[in-house]
Amino acid sequence: MKKINSVFTLILFFTTIFAFAQDAANKKIKITGRVIEKVSKQPLEYATITFLLPDNPKPVAGGITNPKGEFDIEIKPGVYDIKIEFISFKIYELKQKNLKNSTSLGLISLEEDANQLNEVVIRTEKTTVEIKLDKKVYNVGNDLMVKGGTVSDVLDNIPSVSVDVEGNVSLRGNENVRVLIDGKPSNAINIAEALRLIPADAIEKVEVITNPSARYDAEGGGGLLNIILKKGKNQGLNGTFNASTGYPETYGLTGNLNYKSKNFNLFTTQGYNDRNSPGNSFTNSKYLNSDNSTRNYVYEDRENDRNSKGYNGNFGIELYLNESTSWTNSFNYRKSKGDNVDNVVQDYYDSGFNYDYSRTRINGEGSDSENVEFATNFMKKFKRDGHKLTIDGSFSSNDDFNDAIITDKVTNSNLVKFDNTLSTQTQNRNLIQMDYVLPFGKGSQFEAGYRGEFSKLLTDYQVENDGIINNNFTNTLDYKEKVNALYTQYGLKIDKFSALFGLRFEDSNIEINQLATNDYNTKKYSNFFPSAFFTYEISDKSSASVSYSRRIQRPRGRMLNPFSNLSSNINIFMGNPDLDPAYSDALDFGYIKRWEKLTFNTSLYVNKTTDVFQFARRESGDFINGTPIVISSPINLATEYRAGFEFTLNYSPYKWWKLNGNFNLYRNETQGDFSYINFNNVEVFQNFDNTTTSWYSRITSKVTLPYKIDWQTNVSYNAPSTSAQGKSLGVFGANLAFSKDVLKDKGTVSFNISDVFNSRKRISENYLAGVVLSNSEMQWRERQFSLSFTYRFNKPKNERERTRPSQNEGEGEYQG
Repeated sequence: MKKINSVFTLILFFTTIFAFAQDAANKKIKITGRVIEKVSKQPLEYATITFLLPDNPKPVAGGITNPKGEFDIEIKPGVYDIKIEFISFKIYELKQKNLKNSTSLGLISLEEDANQLNEVVIRTEKTTVEIKLDKKVYNVGNDLMVKGGTVSDVLDNIPSVSVDVEGNVSLRGNENVRVLIDGKPSNAINIAEALRLIPADAIEKVEVITNPSARYDAEGGGGLLNIILKKGKNQGLNGTFNASTGYPETYGLTGNLNYKSKNFNLFTTQGYNDRNSPGNSFTNSKYLNSDNSTRNYVYEDRENDRNSKGYNGNFGIELYLNESTSWTNSFNYRKSKGDNVDNVVQDYYDSGFNYDYSRTRINGEGSDSENVEFATNFMKKFKRDGHKLTIDGSFSSNDDFNDAIITDKVTNSNLVKFDNTLSTQTQNRNLIQMDYVLPFGKGSQFEAGYRGEFSKLLTDYQVENDGIINNNFTNTLDYKEKVNALYTQYGLKIDKFSALFGLRFEDSNIEINQLATNDYNTKKYSNFFPSAFFTYEISDKSSASVSYSRRIQRPRGRMLNPFSNLSSNINIFMGNPDLDPAYSDALDFGYIKRWEKLTFNTSLYVNKTTDVFQFARRESGDFINGTPIVISSPINLATEYRAGFEFTLNYSPYKWWKLNGNFNLYRNETQGDFSYINFNNVEVFQNFDNTTTSWYSRITSKVTLPYKIDWQTNVSYNAPSTSAQGKSLGVFGANLAFSKDVLKDKGTVSFNISDVFNSRKRISENYLAGVVLSNSEMQWRERQFSLSFTYRFNKPKNERERTRPSQNEGEGEYQG
């Protein structure tokens, strides 16, 4: 028995020794550190860290830095040669480093290599779309589709984002989106037109934030789009130039220059474009009697010939006052002029569809817009990493002038009528913001800030009929908005778990004064907007998150102004000055998984919006030759519920082929009623309860063909959807682009076709009981061909722009 016990003890001893040795052999240690740029002390994202065994050139471990320049890599204990690299920087090496325990390599400063910078080097392309848990970052420079295009073209190529035929931007099918430029709201009165004016080559990247935290402006129930303009960050003098032409007749010229030294960075973007964008539409209407029998028919056809000439320029300087303090000032100026000839032909038929007569309305409209903005940013960094104070200011003004002469002629009459509309809009917007970030403890961070936004919009609209002022459509609208906000956030990280809690308070004071009717409205409201974000790192390659935020959508501009254009005399849009803001609660579940060649990102989201805006059609009580005039106007409905599922894929099966796709399926339920008094003094009740399910998908493929020709294809589809007063049919679109590097890769020639099949048309059906049944089709811009040439000097073709993190780009936000 003793022998058995002795043998058992011996076996147990050797088993323990073997297990301990096996555990020691498999033991891994964690190596951390932070990589920064030597001159500016700014973090370098995507720097590469490689571990090699001495006398063996084959890497055994490695990784890349995060947006803060930090890395965290697990290796087995041993002696290593460590190499830290970043494009156009001198390689930093640590020879035969003995690493036995988890160690921090501390702060590593990389110095730019002037010789390497002046060479044109072809390097592996950075992914066009960076997918993160809290946002997607779209890097414009690598996309062939937008060469020679505008911001609208850029947005329409981004996962989760779509731009309809009229230029309206939506995010995951929700048009309640806040569009920011360099972290600030655009001062443009018509944001859709402003996005068509800024050239695509002026944009560095676009951040898509579907569920923003409390540090962001609470505006935009559907999320935020932050457009980051190029400022230039490379050492010395460098830049790019782009010239483009196309059919229908289009010309464009854009240049980006920057000069960077140890003490300052000068940057400028200058762009001019001359664009012709023909479009067309029709609306076939059957007008009804109160018993829904046919009254008559009107078939309306339109042809639009739009031409715009625009200049967009900015100039700025970033001063490095010392190693911890920088001050950036920039001046932006936009000027545009446009001509829009809107030819409307209306054919009238009686109740039996027998031709009666035709009416021709030619609307010749001229527009002139000017925008001036000054922006300043001051940043002070303290000794502790991440501890900083930033102060931002933005002061801008925008003037829009529109003059239209409408010629109205009926075929069976020699009488010609002339209508003249004049619209002058002046908007001033001032923004002041201060943010303070304080890291403390291990993985914790406190943040607080103030934001004040003060704007004023004065709209003077006048209509003349044959030289006589029409008081029914003439008005001056004075709109003033003051929003003061305070916010605070606290973030923490415990092992693989991260949390961020925030609370924002906004005090809104709005005045709406219609001078012509002496109608004065004041809306004052104060609201709290909480937010919470939780993230868990399942592994180095996968993470999951859940987030909540509360948002607001304030009605502005065209939505409030009760007077609009008279291109059509029987279908008129009118704003509603009594609109209230809409409030949204958003819940989002996210998951991201990375493989060697594939990145998969998905989210499940739920939104509830109260007092949501809805466009309602109603009869005005006025008639033109027996045909009722129908008015479309926004109203506040009770509640909207939106739920959806979305996923994005980035896949590179081969070095020569890259694929990314986006799919979004959503269900939208609306609950609410609308009533009005018609011309017979009878209350008309409309039930807007409606449920619709729709989906959207986009696939982009980029292939490198022989002779280094890049071929990019983009295909998208918006599925049909329904509303309480009609439905919209599906919209299919496809774009095609080719590019070839020339002049020893310093230049690139690109050719693209936008809307290859000429199919991007909004097709809808609308029904208003006892009034009208209509079918319409609208194509804002017809198929376009464009050819562009890009030239780079002192700037590698695929070099990633090393952007200086700033308040506007959301650097202060806690990231686990």
